[in-house]
Formats: sequence, structure tokens, C-alpha cells
Amino acid sequence: MTVQPGRVYLVTGGCGFLGQHLVRLLVEKEETVSEVRLFDLHVDPSLEQLGTERVKIRLIQGDITDYPTVRDALQGAHLVIHSASLVDVHYRIPEETIRAVNVHGTENVLRACEELGVQYLVYTSSMNVVGPNSKGDHFYRGDEDTEYNVFHDMAYPKSKAEAERLVLNANGKQISGEKVLYTCALRPTGIYGENHQVMKDFYKRGMKTGSWILRAITNNIEQGRVYAGNVAWMHLLACRSLQERPLLLGGQVYFCYDESPYKNFVDFNMQFLSGFGFREVRIPMWLLWAAAMTNDLLHTLLRPLCNYSPQLNRYTLAVASTTFTVSTDKARRHFGYQPLYSWEESRCRTQAWVQTFRE
Repeated sequence: MTVQPGRVYLVTGGCGFLGQHLVRLLVEKEETVSEVRLFDLHVDPSLEQLGTERVKIRLIQGDITDYPTVRDALQGAHLVIHSASLVDVHYRIPEETIRAVNVHGTENVLRACEELGVQYLVYTSSMNVVGPNSKGDHFYRGDEDTEYNVFHDMAYPKSKAEAERLVLNANGKQISGEKVLYTCALRPTGIYGENHQVMKDFYKRGMKTGSWILRAITNNIEQGRVYAGNVAWMHLLACRSLQERPLLLGGQVYFCYDESPYKNFVDFNMQFLSGFGFREVRIPMWLLWAAAMTNDLLHTLLRPLCNYSPQLNRYTLAVASTTFTVSTDKARRHFGYQPLYSWEESRCRTQAWVQTFRE
């Protein structure tokens, strides 16, 4: 099937970190799109300026948990990139709120697709659907078919896993207009790049401690990282191919990957932040585990009085100290994916943004 011009894409969570990279590439690279709708609880008016004579950017403020609003946003759309989600691994957001957005929000999008006859949905999943699990089992250079002991006890990965199942199970479903719904899911590993709040928070914590960074994780622990621009590019290619070859991509899941080096969380961020004079202080791993367990205990004990939710807990420490790296070419084989940005360009773009921290 040849994709005809004049397509309308809806991006849920379109004003977020990944959404901003997505809309830029859709405007620059996707010639069949005439309108990109950015559906978000908090809209960014500056994104409208990315529109051109050929591509209109339309901002829609709405709550993914409110079905009538979701349905109105999807009216007349040809394809949905469903990226809206709540990310929290620090107990700062109630579990029922995370589930409402990540699971019921996904149900709302699927229901609207069914009622309105929107045939194509690309879901932004997460590596957390698989792991790292909280038991510390390593996932070393795995692919989409690698067996792994999936075990979640945190609301965010549980909700993303359930939402991904909903999306993939909906593939092939009969929808309005005697059409068929086709879906696929993309699982980014740790995303980085311009406007990445996690990296900025890492910098702010370092500044608060007088440029000292606590270090307990050993160098042999690695996590996969992927540049946001390449994640957005993979989404764009998946959108094209899902429409052209729905029987191949429909119901499939793909890890997002590029040429970014495998390093642990601290080492990767320090590639960009070392110029700020950060210094590392080594502490024993048992001390970090003791602090994490203490934080979890205080979170439970203080719950009736306040929401004590520090960065460090047993889950975040287990993730940071567990190797999770992927080695796959499934996206290349199925829809011709090659990273749009090399590691050098990804690094330079991110570094240029990091330099603005001094301003």
C-alpha cells in the first residue's frame, strides 16, 4: 500500500520530551503528513511555530483519562502515536493515578480508534516493560525474543507492561467502517538528548552537593542509551511502514537502539557533565543499599503524615546496578531503520544543550 498525502497524525503526550523531537521530525521528514495534532495535559504554545505551509501544528489540551476529550482529538485522524504516560519510580505519584493515565488512558485511545475507524496506532512503550527487574537479573545484549525473568513491583513498569499488552492484543481487531486496526510498540532504552529532565536533575543534584557525585556502581554495569532524535526517527519509520506493510509490523514490538555507548547511569551522564568540575566520591555498595532500605522504610512509616519520596530507593538502586543492554536489528529488518543521528552528532547536540545550564 502506498501512503497517500494529506495524512493527519495525532501524538498523545506531544508536548513532552519525546513529543517535541517527534513533531520536529514529522514536519521535516514526513511528506505525507498535512497536520500534526499534539494532545497533552500541558501544551507548549511555542511548538505551533514549527508548523509550515505544508504541515499544520494543532495543539489540543486535554486529559488522556477523559474519554470524550480523547475521542474528539482523534476525530478525522489517520494514525495515532500514543506516547502519553506518567513516569515515576520514586513513589511521588499515587499508583492509581499512574494506572489511570498509563492503562486507562491507553484503553481510551484504543476505544476511540475502534469507534472512529482510526486504523493505525504506534505505541511508545519502554524497556521497563521487560526490565531491569528488581531481582537484579542482568539482560546482556538481548533482543526482542530473549527470555528474561520479568518481575515488577513498581507501579510504572507494571502499568506500561499492561498498556503494551492492550495495544498489541488490539492488533487485527475489527473497527468502525469495516476496517482493521493495526498496532505495534516501540521500547526505548534510556532516552537522552536536548530537554531531558533526568539529565538536568542529575546536574542540579551535583551542584547542590558542591559538585560531588556519589559513586558505588562498578564500571562493568551497563545500561543501554538511545538518543531522542533516533527514537523519534524510529517512530516515524514505523508509522510509514505500519501503513504500507501492516501484516508485517502489526502486533510486533521493537527495541529502540542506536550507536550510543553502553555505560552505567553515572558514567553516561558524566560524558556530558564532566566539564562542570564534578568530582566523584566512592562509597561502598552496602552503604547505598542500607540507605535505600532506610528510605523505603521511612516512606512507609511517614505515609500518613507526608509523601517522603527521595531519589534513592530499592527499585532505583536495583535498576542502576543491573546490566540491561540490547543488541538487535529487528527494526532494520522490518522497516529499514538506521540511526538518523550518529553517536558523535547525538553527543554534540546534547552537549550544546548541556552548556546552557551555565546560563
